[in-house]
Order: sequence, then structure tokens, then C-alpha cells
Amino acid sequence: VSNAMKDELIGLGFPAEKIRVVYNGVDPEKYNCNTVSKEKVREIRQYYGLKDDDLMVLFLGRLVSVKGVDKLIAAMTHVLQKIPNAKLVIVGLGDMQEYLSRLAQNLKLQDNIKFRFEFIPEEERIAHYAACDMAVFPSVYEPFGIVAIEAMSMEKPVVVGASGVSGMREIVVASGEEQCGFHVNPNDPTDIAWGIINSLQDPEKRRQLGQNGRKRVLKEFTWDEIAKRTIQNYNDLFESQKPKKE
Repeated sequence: VSNAMKDELIGLGFPAEKIRVVYNGVDPEKYNCNTVSKEKVREIRQYYGLKDDDLMVLFLGRLVSVKGVDKLIAAMTHVLQKIPNAKLVIVGLGDMQEYLSRLAQNLKLQDNIKFRFEFIPEEERIAHYAACDMAVFPSVYEPFGIVAIEAMSMEKPVVVGASGVSGMREIVVASGEEQCGFHVNPNDPTDIAWGIINSLQDPEKRRQLGQNGRKRVLKEFTWDEIAKRTIQNYNDLFESQKPKKE
């Protein structure tokens, strides 16, 4: 599902000539910020006790070590020095729940970090993307990272872990005219904080990053585009198996 995964497989001894990369996709009609009402956005933000001027940082995913949520929590101590109205919302299930709760308390961040330890359905997930100001996924290992394209499709800036095996490094453009987010070292809370701060500080920059993310999804990550690439791979395979004419 990514060149990062392809490289890992080659490193494990799989033959490179037998591997093709086809990304995952998203439905941009469903993941569209215009389909979520202002009332629903207000409801989500009120659920977490957010004020109108609070900036909502969203993490959605499994609460396991490879997702880097502990480093994200530590990063908030740095974020709040620059952006005191930032609030981190963490939604998901996993074996780190108790540890993450204690970590937030030990760092005295319980007022700035809101946990929701449950699996939420897709419609609710889409509403969370609409309600947030940016999304952050500091994974230390991520073959693809479909949450990144979901957030991008919802026109939100994204901060992603980009070291080691990281499909998200390929998804998110981190510089130039098409920039839609930031790459960070997921093992370094200060670097994660740098990405969050740069995503939030300038409202106009935040809007531009979100629009660029949506454009990138429409160009590269729709299921129609993924289907075309899948068919092309099969066609290439069939062509390669045809007997060669003497």
C-alpha cells in the first residue's frame, strides 16, 4: 500500500519485480467538510468542553505504542507555551489507555487533553474531522495511514510521523506550493510540537494547507483513481505473460 512497505518487503527478501504499489483511497463525497452541519460541529466541540476560541487538535486511532500517542501527549507541554488555547482530543481504544491517562495527569495536562476511549462509527468520525482545526498522527510505524487522507479530504492540515516505515510520508506534502501538512520525527515531542504549532498559528496558512490536502486527495487518493491503478497493474501482468512472437 506504499513504497515504504515495498522497501520493507524487499529488505525482508521478497523479489522487487513481483511487488507493485497501489495506495488506499477515500470517498471524497463522504469525507467532505460541506456535508457536516455547523450544529453537528458545535455538538462535537461541546462534548469535549471546548470554547469557541479553542483550537482542536485531533488524534484518531488505536492507542498502541506504534501510534506515538505518548509522545503526542508530551508534545502538548511545548504546544501550550505558544498556543495556550490548544486542546488535544484523543479518540480510540488500546492497551495504553490507562498509561496515557496517567501521563496526562502527571504532566498536569488534564484540562488540555480530552480522552474518548471508544470506537466511534464512521459518521461520527467524519464529524470529528469537521470539528477539529488540524489532525496529528505521529506513528513510528505506518504502512499507509488512511486517517491522514481522511483528514486531508476534510480540508484539515495534518502532522504525521515520517521516520522509519511511513506511508504517510508519501501521502503528505510537507513543503512547496502543494504543502498540506508537516513531517515530524515521531520519537521527538519537541518536533511533533513544532508541526502542531506551525499548523495552528496562522489561520490563513491553516486554511491553505487544508485546501491543498483536499486537492491532493481528489487527484491521487479517490477510489476511482485507485481502481484505475489496480486495473493497470493487472493489464501489465497480462501483457508480460503473453507469449513472445518469434
